[in-house]
Amino acid sequence: MSTDAIDTTATTPMTAVAPPATRTDDTVAAWLPTDWVHPLRVQVDGGHHLRPIRASDVDIDLPAVNGSRERLWSIYGRAWGWPPEGMTREADFADLARHEAEIEAHESFNYALLDTAETRLLGCVYVDPPEKVGADAEISWWVVDELVGSPLEAALDALVPHWIAAEWPLRRPRYVGRDLSWDDWLALPDLPADATRTGEPRQD
Repeated sequence: MSTDAIDTTATTPMTAVAPPATRTDDTVAAWLPTDWVHPLRVQVDGGHHLRPIRASDVDIDLPAVNGSRERLWSIYGRAWGWPPEGMTREADFADLARHEAEIEAHESFNYALLDTAETRLLGCVYVDPPEKVGADAEISWWVVDELVGSPLEAALDALVPHWIAAEWPLRRPRYVGRDLSWDDWLALPDLPADATRTGEPRQD
């Protein structure tokens, strides 16, 4: 599967999703424009695409996460405490419902990597507001164990930075685990509690 098949133009959103006021207006506006519309689908290759994850994806998400749990913990465990050992369907459903709500609120984003028929979840892409200084978003992604080193993983690796540059209103995205290791990311200073999510403290 060639990365030449990547279509970075297939991200035109179909409907506007306005963020409700679950955060202060300052914080939302500082990270993403209030009138920005998040992409609803992006083609990765001829047979796979990304779309915002939903709670209803639990029955394809759970086997993907639990089946790759050891490697995912080696990536995300120290930073996020995820995925927990023996995650249940109920716990995963609650986690996905939280993601779905945060996507609608434009607080953070989780895109599922899916086959055409959406019968298998094969990975995820996270686009989050920064927790550390020096960036305006923190982005990471993974694929299931069976796809490590595969053409699909290579296609996703090539797509994500181009997609972010083309479709997202970000100036300084940080690709955690790519631009720097997770250990180096953890060592960065945290954003101050009163900072807006711009990657730098507020200058009031």
